[in-house]
Amino acid sequence: MKKIRVEEYNPMWKLEFEKAKFFYEELLKEVDSEVVHVGSTSVEGLWAKPILDIDIIVNNAMDSEQVIELLESVGYIHIGNLGIEGREAFKYLDDNTQIKWMEHHLYVCIRENENLRNHLLLQKHLRNNKNAVEEYSKLKCELAEKHPNDIDSYVDGKTELITSFLKAEGMDKDELERIEFINKKE
Repeated sequence: MKKIRVEEYNPMWKLEFEKAKFFYEELLKEVDSEVVHVGSTSVEGLWAKPILDIDIIVNNAMDSEQVIELLESVGYIHIGNLGIEGREAFKYLDDNTQIKWMEHHLYVCIRENENLRNHLLLQKHLRNNKNAVEEYSKLKCELAEKHPNDIDSYVDGKTELITSFLKAEGMDKDELERIEFINKKE
């Protein structure tokens, strides 16, 4: 397992995302889709693991299937929804010569999907609340130090704070409970 490393915000993350976005938009030009930078690297000032989180948003399951095929055609490996309906995950091999930007997590999400809503609301909350950025950065650094080789404990340790931010953004109790369940260490 790779050691969990949290770094101070790096403006290069935005540039790396722009390279990725250009690639995806070119690849998916025939599909009604939107490429968005989500996760901690998308929030200026937030400490993060130096891994981009990218969501490709589509309108329906048919568009999702088309995007899956196109991503597989350039070397991505579709690994399924990982237990989260309406979201498909991908991985890639490090030697993929078509992918020329930093390490990333890639998801295809159907618009209005709860997981996508989670990503976007958390991003909104952090972008609009400097204190939340500071609190979340501090927690992430502490968890990375405490659990350097245990990603499940790292994720579990962030859940309470994340759900408090999402609650402040209007997520309901049932949605928050599902997020807690997904993020809990088993």
